[in-house]
Amino acid sequence: MKRTLYNEDHEAFRVSVRGWLEREVTPRLDEFIEAKAIPRDVWIEAGKQGFLGLEIEDEYGGSQADDYRFNAVMSEELSRVSAALSSCLGIHADIVAPYLRDLCTEEQKQRWLPAFCTGELVTAIGMTEPSGGSDLAALKTTAVRDGDVWVLNGSKTFITNGYSADLVVVAARTTPGSGARGISLFGVEATMEGFSRGRKLDKVGQTESDTSELFFDNVRVPMANLIGELDRGFIHMMERLPQERLGAAVSNIAHAAGILDETLDYIKERKAFGQPVGSFQHNKFLAAELVTKIEVSQAFVDQCVLAFNEGTLTAVDAAKAKWWSAEIQNDVIDACVQLYGGYGYMNEYRVARAWRDARVTKIWAGSNEIMKELIGRDLGL
Repeated sequence: MKRTLYNEDHEAFRVSVRGWLEREVTPRLDEFIEAKAIPRDVWIEAGKQGFLGLEIEDEYGGSQADDYRFNAVMSEELSRVSAALSSCLGIHADIVAPYLRDLCTEEQKQRWLPAFCTGELVTAIGMTEPSGGSDLAALKTTAVRDGDVWVLNGSKTFITNGYSADLVVVAARTTPGSGARGISLFGVEATMEGFSRGRKLDKVGQTESDTSELFFDNVRVPMANLIGELDRGFIHMMERLPQERLGAAVSNIAHAAGILDETLDYIKERKAFGQPVGSFQHNKFLAAELVTKIEVSQAFVDQCVLAFNEGTLTAVDAAKAKWWSAEIQNDVIDACVQLYGGYGYMNEYRVARAWRDARVTKIWAGSNEIMKELIGRDLGL
């Protein structure tokens, strides 16, 4: 089905992103996998191309697109090349960006945003803790006021860009015993004494994204690094989680669609018993099912993008998009592995790596079970 989400400007932007990926990124993917990180020169080049500041005002060096569809185009193109690349750049340009744009003071914006847009300052967001994932209200990292500074203690885990980030937006408890109402956000700079990182975590998939634990040992954070309002950090996060979940949905469907396209080409060429394996009735029917699942899911996600642009996307619809797209992504790619046969289990084939890369999408940005809980509550259950 023909998509109507994008116009000529968006498609021109797609050509630009795709060209950059073909020139600068795709030939180096093995290097990224070995390093378990996206090299800084790639970030800098992405900044030069204007890909990192789509949501940032032009006075700070951003593109100020004011149209989430440009974010979606970039996410789609990144995901078709590497789910991990989409994760790393997406955390920075699509998830952290709204916090800095909406909540920072003018002084903070002047201090952080220009380098944010150029890729000289890589960012991450520190929500998840070792003691709990989706239950953000139960976080244990603390920030205690001491004169004109806040003293941070605690740790975060599974932090994408955590090993390389220059600035981390950290959620910490500022008022003990207040549950969700006592959480605040801080900009923790990597040069601050007492801030440290663990090793790059050895993950099942998305190897080329650097993911690590973060530790805060009496980190003295200036008052000027409080992001947003004191004790309203949980609300700030809840207000921005729909965009994070929408971004995940866009990436999930694009990732699966790219692998399915490659698989369809493969089963047209691979032969068994003297004919293309795609011509066997079972495989033909399976391909029909997979294509339909992708297109139907894409239609819903596209509508969510339009709703977000109009300011009408609800947290519940974002949750639907996130969990459904993750399920479809995993189902489709698993079926693609089967269609490749034994070759689908070999790391030299992209479908095998994509199979591993996709599994985490049912867990992060709020587990699929939590998404269903949100939807169920909205039904009055």
